[in-house]
Amino acid sequence: MRRPFGSGNQDEHDEQINLTPMLDVVFIMLIFFIVTATFIKEVGLDINQPPDDKPKTVDPDKKSIVVRITNRDRILIAQRDVDWRSVRANIERLHAENPEAPVVIQSHPDSTTEALIHVMDSARQAGVYNISLAAN
Repeated sequence: MRRPFGSGNQDEHDEQINLTPMLDVVFIMLIFFIVTATFIKEVGLDINQPPDDKPKTVDPDKKSIVVRITNRDRILIAQRDVDWRSVRANIERLHAENPEAPVVIQSHPDSTTEALIHVMDSARQAGVYNISLAAN
């Protein structure tokens, strides 16, 4: 006579799956992948910082040439409103007065990229190669 499912005798052996060989295989595979993995060194830029033992002195004669671009693309040099066509001439004049002065461009977030590129190109054409961008 057949017994219904689940009403088996407790004396019978409960069969279980032995997980030890599977865990051994998993650990061996993990060790294999760790050992054979190639570690890639990412390429980055090396930064050479000046030593901190030098005192930071500011030369009062070395002033920056500040060019501001407003939200409506008006260009201000030395607190004066300047026409697009005369940006290069004004930068050349200020650069001739102080050849070591860098050009700092302060562009408003709502100004166009065309105005920023125009000022940068004008500064390069004026012979200034030390150009910095300042965040507003």
